[in-house]
This record gives sequence, C-alpha cells and structure tokens, in this order.
Amino acid sequence: MSTPRTLELPPGVEASVVRTARGEVAVHRVRADGSGARGHVLMVPGWTGSKEDFTPMLPLLADAGFDATAYDQRGQYETVADEADDFSLAGLAADAAALAAEVSSGPSHLLGHSFGGLVAQTAAADHVRAWTSLSLLCTGPAALGSTPGRPLERLVAELDGSATMAEVFRALKGPALGVNPPAVEAFLLDRFERNSRAGLRAFTQHLVDAPDRVADVAATGLPVWVGRGAGDDAWPHAVQDDMAARLGTTVHVVAGADHSPAVENPVGLAAAWLPFLEETS
Repeated sequence: MSTPRTLELPPGVEASVVRTARGEVAVHRVRADGSGARGHVLMVPGWTGSKEDFTPMLPLLADAGFDATAYDQRGQYETVADEADDFSLAGLAADAAALAAEVSSGPSHLLGHSFGGLVAQTAAADHVRAWTSLSLLCTGPAALGSTPGRPLERLVAELDGSATMAEVFRALKGPALGVNPPAVEAFLLDRFERNSRAGLRAFTQHLVDAPDRVADVAATGLPVWVGRGAGDDAWPHAVQDDMAARLGTTVHVVAGADHSPAVENPVGLAAAWLPFLEETS
C-alpha cells in the first residue's frame, strides 16, 4: 500500500466532495497556475490506496499548467459505498468517467496506479471519448494473480470471514507494521478500516482474475504512457515491458522509487511523465 510521507495538504490543494451521476466522490484537487489550464488530469489510486497517494504530484501538475484531480474510488477511504454497490471493473470505470465529466470541461488525461491501472484500462476501452490520453503506472495488463508470496485468495477468504478490518490490516502489514511515524501509521489504519469490506474483497478478487484488456486499449488509438519505479515489486518488469510494447511504447523507469513513485519520488515521476502530457495536450 502507498504510504504518504506527510498528511499536510500542499498549498493550493483542495480537499472536497464532488457529486457525480454515480454518487459522491472524495477528491483532492488543484487548479493550474496562470490564466488557463492546458488540460485536466484524473488519477486513479490502487488496491488499498486513496487520493493521498497522488497528493505530492498535484502542485507539480499545476505548476506545469494542468488542473488535476485525485480521488478515492467507490468504497475507498472517504468515498462511501453501500456493501451492495457495483464494484466491478466496468462499474469502477464508469465512476471514473462520471467524475471526469464533473471536474473537467473536456476530455481528461487519465492515469491509473497499480490496481487503478486495471480500472483505467477498462475506462479507456469503455469510455474512450472521456479521455485525451492514458497513463499506466506500476501496473500490468491483467490480474496480478495469487501466489505463495502474495496470497490474495487467502485475503479474499479473510474478508469473507469474521476477522475485523483492523485484524486484516495487521496481518497484511506484517513486519512493516509500526515502521512509520505515529501519525502516518494512524492514517494507514484509519484508511484501511474505512474501506468498504465488500469493495476491498472485490478489488482483491480483481487482482486474482481480471482479464487482459490491452488489445481493447490499443484499439482505442489513445496515446499511452507506461511507467514504474526502478524497484517496483508488483507486476514483473518483463510483463510491464511486454504490455508497453503491445501499446506501442516503452516503460519509463523512475529512479529512487519502488511501487509508489508519486509519493516516493514525485519530482522524478513528473520529469518522466510531464513531457508526455505536454505533447498530447
């Protein structure tokens, strides 16, 4: 899970709730510096993440002339959901398109991080007119899969069981529990506990069995950027390289970052990503 370095909002970043055709969505937003934006960027967080995973990027995007919005997906942290809500990839993609329609006057640049990349690929394929471009960060072409070292199916079973969300969190964190400053640790637990249990179960199941949509994305003709941290440890690097090749591009590697470049090295991510946004705006 992405771990913020600080919980303070940078100057110019606004925390708010946006009402969309598919419900209310918690966001962090920023407006471009100067007289007018050159475009809008919508950022989709990953599996156990939230809008806070992108907050350090927002001022950098504004400085480059972009309006930008990061949000909590349905059932994540401060975006409230009913347990019976639609947590399908198609439903989450429709949420992204509905939010984009409210926060931008035209098509948005779309970025998906990790599990959010699967949502973003679905959104690109299913709602192509909503987007100017697609960026995929530390993600892959399909499900990550359950392995002995990453027992996602066991986590699905735990979420179906009687363990509290706090107990699930402690088991998931393992030896990494308590390594961050107390305020950050408290945020991580609070964010996890406020997830919709049904939503997190659905997200986890998608990581087990989501289909490959790369051919559908390529068929849209959208410009695509692919990036990862140098030490990214989720989808194998060779798998990401192959996905990028199928999409007609190569992987941009962000030094000094692992699976969460937006918080681990936001300046490095901006240097790798902004030229693409500028070229496609």
